Amino acid sequence: MLAGAAAADVDMVKPKAKGGKPEVVFAVGLPEQGFFDWVDEFVEKNPGYTELSDRMIIEWASKSGVWKPKAGPAGSNDKPQAQYGIAGLDDGSVRKVLKAISPALQRNFVVPELKGNLLSADRQELLQRFSSQDFQRKAVVVMGEPSKDYKARVHSLLLAEKQAKADVEKKKKAQEEERNRLLELRKRKAEEAKKAKEVAQKKKAGEEVEEAKEEEETKAEAGEDAKMEEAAAPVELTDEEKKQFYRKSTTKDLGEQVLAKSYASFSVPSKAEGFDEVTFAWQPEAACTSLLQAWVLEKKLTSRAEDLTPGESFKEAWTKWQKTLAEWRRRQTEYKDPAKRKAAQAKKLADAKKKLEEEKKKLIEAGDEDGAKALDAQAEQEAKPMEIDVENLDVFTVEDVTDLGNGEPLFAEFLYEDWILLSTRYELHLLLHSFKKDLNDTDRPSFGEKHLAFYYNKYFKKNWNLQQFGTKTFEDFIELIKDSTSVDAAKTFLKAEQAEDTPIESFLKLTEDHRRDRQRRVDAGDETAQLKFSRPAPPPRQGGAPAVPTAKGSGKGGGGKGAPAPATGYGGSYSSQKRPYSPAPSAYDSSRQPRTTYGGKGGGASSYGGGYSAGGGSSYYSRR
Repeated sequence: MLAGAAAADVDMVKPKAKGGKPEVVFAVGLPEQGFFDWVDEFVEKNPGYTELSDRMIIEWASKSGVWKPKAGPAGSNDKPQAQYGIAGLDDGSVRKVLKAISPALQRNFVVPELKGNLLSADRQELLQRFSSQDFQRKAVVVMGEPSKDYKARVHSLLLAEKQAKADVEKKKKAQEEERNRLLELRKRKAEEAKKAKEVAQKKKAGEEVEEAKEEEETKAEAGEDAKMEEAAAPVELTDEEKKQFYRKSTTKDLGEQVLAKSYASFSVPSKAEGFDEVTFAWQPEAACTSLLQAWVLEKKLTSRAEDLTPGESFKEAWTKWQKTLAEWRRRQTEYKDPAKRKAAQAKKLADAKKKLEEEKKKLIEAGDEDGAKALDAQAEQEAKPMEIDVENLDVFTVEDVTDLGNGEPLFAEFLYEDWILLSTRYELHLLLHSFKKDLNDTDRPSFGEKHLAFYYNKYFKKNWNLQQFGTKTFEDFIELIKDSTSVDAAKTFLKAEQAEDTPIESFLKLTEDHRRDRQRRVDAGDETAQLKFSRPAPPPRQGGAPAVPTAKGSGKGGGGKGAPAPATGYGGSYSSQKRPYSPAPSAYDSSRQPRTTYGGKGGGASSYGGGYSAGGGSSYYSRR
């Protein structure tokens, strides 16, 4: 051990302690803002201080002759991972030993724990290791614009790095020139040997050979002899480089996930936490506090909440939505099939008759025969077919979206694109409200387009695909669902246009109103109103059954020459001509769609489930 070394083999340095006690310095700074350069400068100026950090363990190991991986340590500057292949180093045993014995040594220490020193809870833990009875505990905050000495140091390091790069390039260029020179020399000697051989052959054959006149200088020799190495221009920092306060490192100071989970709790240390002294090396305390608050707020606006988890209210609403959507899809399928529609209508009448008989029985038993007759008259009136102007109906006044009064659901004319827009409307509405509730951070009420795919996958367990909507930009997509989701004026956050407690049926009404508006525009000749959504490929058929032939084409008709495209349940190729609707069973059973749910017995189909067409092409709305 070091304590057993001979006096001639060590340099004994007594710590300069305040009040007879050694000092432990806790450096506090922000990531990527010169923290570790300041620590290096501090250790250089104060050689009596020993740095306690993971990066110093790696440096000690290298100086001790331990093999160092060529790729260098992974991880971050705060927590590098060298992966030496030595259990004691790789599993953190050395770190644990140092943590245990360092408080027992009468030495000055500097503890550059970047993340730990920014968190109040971690600072408390570190302070407990170094008791106030044995150590003078000091926190040094390095935030904001650095001092002149630090700037000069950074500029000198930047200049040294730039000079090193220039030297490497110069050496590389010299080596390349030397290779070219040797190649040219070999080429010239080969030509000379060839000419000498030709001359020898001519002499042997008795031919006269005219001796070539030697030039004073050959081109190659003249070029090489006259070439003088030019003096390299001095390396200097540019004006832009001189404005830099911090050096950029190829390795992050903190890992992205570590930073994302901890930055919201960063704070400036104070004496109330147990420090004997808190100093601010670069900027005053007020400036450092304001700087840290602004930095944290900026991170909140630009970083993802990695540890966010969907709450119970989201899971409950999501399960309810899946069941409702599956019921609506089933209801549309029944309405489109004449046989199923007739059976559903018969069941409705049977249920109404049964209910009427039960009410009449109660009235007769109560002696109210007149009331029973009145019920018969009322039932007879309600049994008459209702005349409803569906085309001019105000969708927002509909009470039962599954039955307008004549058995037709409000979503009877929905095609593939309508179901996708309906699902997307509600999903983004639910996501935005759930994000705000689950995160519970007033500084971060929402998120932007940049992180939409991340949160969409976290909540719904599926990928976000903007391309399926056939729009060039995200703004064009938002225009399709602007009645439920928008982007704020600063184009920073997504915004839910509907209140959190908005009924599910309201989103269906918004989708139907949007469909009707597009249809009117299409009828007026506006081709831009047509929707062309891409479809996911249907799952492979079981048992090796042959696929249903598809018809090429999209937009109007889509059948091409020959046989027309087959009729589809949702989103096949439809003609804009006036012709009776001939329903056919859907080419794909919606019950085969994968389920995506957070719980509940019902499960429900996924939001994009069911109704895939065997016919190719995009849907075209042509209801008249």
